[in-house]
Amino acid sequence: MSCGEPHETPCSEVLEKVYLYLDGEAGDDDHDHIRIHLDECAPCLRQYGLEQAVKALVARSCAEAAPIDLRDRVLLRIKQVRIEIDQVEFRAD
Repeated sequence: MSCGEPHETPCSEVLEKVYLYLDGEAGDDDHDHIRIHLDECAPCLRQYGLEQAVKALVARSCAEAAPIDLRDRVLLRIKQVRIEIDQVEFRAD
């Protein structure tokens, strides 16, 4: 996407890094360049708003806890794998 206007940071670069920006993981320089770009570029700001909405929806949808029986099965399998690893390491010594 490009709005056709010249920017210090190209639209494609901003949209490529928008998730890092949303997650607060963009470096200081990237963060500042993206913020400036979004302030002056309406198409990218709209895309950013869409990405932000999708991220919020996913966060709300994934907030519920796993069923207790699933949790128990996962913990049991982790214990089994740990035992298998310990046995392999013991045989190697």
